Amino acid sequence: MTRKAKPASPGSQTDIEAMIRVDHAGEYGAVRIYEGQLAVLGRRAGSARSVAMIRHMADEEQRHLRTFDTLVNERKVRPTALEPVWRVAGFALGAATALMGEKAAFACTAAVEEAIDEHYAAQIAALGDDDPALKKTVEEFRADEAAHRNTALAEGAEQAPGYKLLSEAIKAGCRVAIKLSEKI
Repeated sequence: MTRKAKPASPGSQTDIEAMIRVDHAGEYGAVRIYEGQLAVLGRRAGSARSVAMIRHMADEEQRHLRTFDTLVNERKVRPTALEPVWRVAGFALGAATALMGEKAAFACTAAVEEAIDEHYAAQIAALGDDDPALKKTVEEFRADEAAHRNTALAEGAEQAPGYKLLSEAIKAGCRVAIKLSEKI
């Protein structure tokens, strides 16, 4: 008879490694989503304003990814084995929503950032006082993600065709990706 492994307690080293692994994967996925959006929208006339906003958000996600690259290396955390999947899936999601139009691209951003905001809030609560440096980083990045969501909503994300369905599907996908990347 085999025993199931006991889940890591909040704030344990194993739990913190999972946090860093999943956040690294998430920031990589966000970078790829924006790359997909820019690949499509960067070719369309009349998209200069949207492209500039998306490029700014992508630059912030690149900064987040560099930070988690550093944390993965410094703390010797195994990155997710799903990186090849997130490379393709992130770009495809960004490109597909951009092909649906600027509002759909912003709907994607709003949905992803809402899921990430919830995820980061849970991490902040779980960390408590256990890792002040990581907690500060997550709090800072959570504020950036909230600003991205607010920008997307201000740019008409909710006016995208099928917004509610699109948003819920993207958030569900994010939640699955989070759970998988914590473990795999």
